[in-house]
Amino acid sequence: MQIQIKAVFNQCHPLPGFVAADIRMIPTQGRQAAHLEIRLAAHAGRPARCSRCQAPAPTFDHLRPRTWLFVPLWNYIVLLLYAARRVQCPTHGVVVEHLPWSEGKRPVARAMMLFLAQWARRLSWRETAQMFHTSWENVFRSVAWVVAWGRAHRELSGITALGVDEIHWGRGKKAAQYLTVIYQIDAHCRRLLWVGPRRTEQTLRQGLAALGPEVVRGLRFVCSDMWRPYLNVLKAQAGHALHILDRFHIAGHLNTAVDEVRRAETTRWRGAAGPQAGRLKKMRWKLLRRGKRVRGRARAQLQALVASKQATGRAWLLKETFEHFWSYRSVTWAKGFLGAWTTRALRSRLEPLRRVARMLRNHEALLLNWFRAKGEFSNAVSEGLNNKIRVVTRRSYGFRTYDAMETALYHTLGKLPEPDEFTHRFC
Repeated sequence: MQIQIKAVFNQCHPLPGFVAADIRMIPTQGRQAAHLEIRLAAHAGRPARCSRCQAPAPTFDHLRPRTWLFVPLWNYIVLLLYAARRVQCPTHGVVVEHLPWSEGKRPVARAMMLFLAQWARRLSWRETAQMFHTSWENVFRSVAWVVAWGRAHRELSGITALGVDEIHWGRGKKAAQYLTVIYQIDAHCRRLLWVGPRRTEQTLRQGLAALGPEVVRGLRFVCSDMWRPYLNVLKAQAGHALHILDRFHIAGHLNTAVDEVRRAETTRWRGAAGPQAGRLKKMRWKLLRRGKRVRGRARAQLQALVASKQATGRAWLLKETFEHFWSYRSVTWAKGFLGAWTTRALRSRLEPLRRVARMLRNHEALLLNWFRAKGEFSNAVSEGLNNKIRVVTRRSYGFRTYDAMETALYHTLGKLPEPDEFTHRFC
């Protein structure tokens, strides 16, 4: 049985009110590659419709033929060709008729925009444009259209846990080089909800306002680090939710303190002879790893460092001792351990560890909320999504504008719905 291309097109991509009148193969002409040209025509038995209200309206006149880039077929570029009608709508006057395959004045059909957006989630935008013989601008606008449609139709009900974090973006350490991200970290759904430039109180307020008051009222858990602007906003607007501090940022503060002690002691022993100086050589990464993950010779070196009573060994031992804090189940016992550990750290005469101990005492109530939540929520999900953000940035070799970066993040991590108007999937 022979099947015509016209029948395949009508079956895979039906257009109510229009038919594929003719399909031609256009050979290579100069720089223009060979392509298929599908000429559309209005259905004789159906009236034209207004593009604004979808109401039937009489034809006023015809415009010049336009072309739209369509999904490629057998390595051939496919173009749709149609001379749109203008209709006399009783409500909106003379307007262009409704074209179900077109989105405004864009030269790419809706099916092709969805096609490009799906591939742009797997490849870089530049590679997607090169593979399907189009421009980077068309890929970007296609992704932006899918993201805008998805954000307008996404479901925000049932959100009970949020993760708030900041991530560095771009070059330098200025305030403009940071992004504030808000994630949903519920067990059944983990996705990006909102992203905004800078890491200020105003930015987080904008993010919570974008989610809406119903989402904020329904929160039961909020996870964040100890960045003061975030703590202030969450206390004011989500004070009814259980606020949990990020244990991974606390581990980061402890590692930073140990590294400061090591650097200071290395500088003090530089140029000196004896075993004290030798014990600190090539020990940085061994000290920063969790103790139970260090094996073999490296483990023996750490044990010798602790036995030597050097400042770095005492700092590492304090860091490793604090890991027992997260193993408690009782809030009372955890509070007792935290008090004893901070007292020991304050008496250690190691200023970086004393600074961490004072910080933990100031945030004791928020730290204990981790046990009230029974360890079910933490910013580990946020940190994992942050790593995916970095992957998206590296895959694109950086974005020149913030808008492109924001669009890519929503497209990759937002789990947004897509227009379900086509009878087949492309990838």
